[in-house]
Amino acid sequence: MIAVERKLIPEEILQHSVLVHLTAAYFSVSKQLERKTGCSQTRGFILSALRGGAEWNQNQIAKMLGFDRTVVHRSIGTMLKEGLVSKAKMATGRSFAIRLTPKGQRYRAMLIKERKAAEEKTTAAFSAAERAMFLRLLKALAEVEF
Repeated sequence: MIAVERKLIPEEILQHSVLVHLTAAYFSVSKQLERKTGCSQTRGFILSALRGGAEWNQNQIAKMLGFDRTVVHRSIGTMLKEGLVSKAKMATGRSFAIRLTPKGQRYRAMLIKERKAAEEKTTAAFSAAERAMFLRLLKALAEVEF
């Protein structure tokens, strides 16, 4: 059995489901990266949205990422306390522009380094032909409409 979010998936479900296998792999990888870096997926997506000097208000970030505004608001509140982002009143309206601080930029760079290291380790587990086939299959899976 494969553990996903502290629940066990029975073999009879795993053996017949491509989607369950894909989900289990995704959760396993994301949880390992989160444990190693201390960065949740939500936080990682927010950091990515603010890359390259971008400035967005919290509602824009939530809409861009397809996340609930409350989730984004809480994550940004924590990131403000940690000094990873700053906020400044926008010239127009009542909202605040959120941007990465130098500390946030360094944190994001560390996350990218850890993700690349995980990518290299994962890539090394497959031959070049297996990687090519796997990527081709993932692309085909992403294009399936149901």
